[in-house]
Amino acid sequence: MPYADTEAMQEHLKEISRVVARGSHAALFLDRAGWHTTAKLKVPKNITLILLPSRSPELNPVENIWQYLRGNWLSNRVFESDNDIVDAACDAWNRLIDRPDVITSIGNREWAQIGQT
Repeated sequence: MPYADTEAMQEHLKEISRVVARGSHAALFLDRAGWHTTAKLKVPKNITLILLPSRSPELNPVENIWQYLRGNWLSNRVFESDNDIVDAACDAWNRLIDRPDVITSIGNREWAQIGQT
């Protein structure tokens, strides 16, 4: 999606809903971005949105992903153009998605693993 907006969020919810196993329910933890909190969203019945407290990036694993990207591939660089920024961001993202174990370790929250084996 070219934009982070209500339309993109709606499509994201549709896709998540589509892959949730029959008889299961997804809980999504979200920050309070406008496209996460708008009444215009039609949240599927098999999804519950749980909003994180305001100004608490430490609770949002995605914030840690951005820190990892900046710290490993995007910091201390000078870009010549907007296209160079986009290319570098895409390269960093593609490097990260080739490392699912890193994503898991960054997003892991011990408190979310209670009762898990």
